[in-house]
Amino acid sequence: MEFFTLIAASLFSAAILFIIAKIIGHKQVAQLEFFDYITGITIGSIAAELATTLDKPWWKPTIAMIVFGGVTVALSVFTRKFPRSRKFINGTPTIVMNDGKLYRENMKKAKLELSEFLLLCRQEGYFQLGDIQTAVYEYNGKLSVLPVSTKRPLQPEDMDLAPEPEHIGTEVIMDGKIIGGNLKRRGLNEVWLTKALKEQGYKAAEEIFLGICGEDNRLTLYPIKN
Repeated sequence: MEFFTLIAASLFSAAILFIIAKIIGHKQVAQLEFFDYITGITIGSIAAELATTLDKPWWKPTIAMIVFGGVTVALSVFTRKFPRSRKFINGTPTIVMNDGKLYRENMKKAKLELSEFLLLCRQEGYFQLGDIQTAVYEYNGKLSVLPVSTKRPLQPEDMDLAPEPEHIGTEVIMDGKIIGGNLKRRGLNEVWLTKALKEQGYKAAEEIFLGICGEDNRLTLYPIKN
């Protein structure tokens, strides 16, 4: 008897969850706003409790699911009618790079790690930071990139060109710290790095937010600036 009760409770839970999901609307995971994401997890947890906790009244978790779903729908309607409220509810985009400069403090406020920023750049197809004019970290966790004006969507073969292949740079300084392993893989050492820093007017790695060693061991530096 308990087996069939469990099946019935699971089907009822799934039905309620489906109805609430249809009312809220569907988005891709990458498009979910923070509150929607948290609400979805909470409703799913309540639905699981409804399906498995047979010794408690079924109506309590059902009401809780409806309340959470109602709050989500209400917030969605509210933000549509009052667009300015989105800044408080969802947060705001943050400029993390502009005109060749990385904004360390903005990254801290957005809780964006430097390594994560580089990963997002690569995912957007930018392996060289020099190709980026402006990078904006959106409130949904995605990175929007504006390329420099000289980077046109023209393909080399359209002009019968055969450019030399580009190589991925190696991070040798991150947030003021030397990445010794990466230096070693490039066949370099800290003596070379210290000399290269001085050639560009810097005394120590602590002054550098990000240092990338590119082709022919060219060192590109982004100093620590707010």
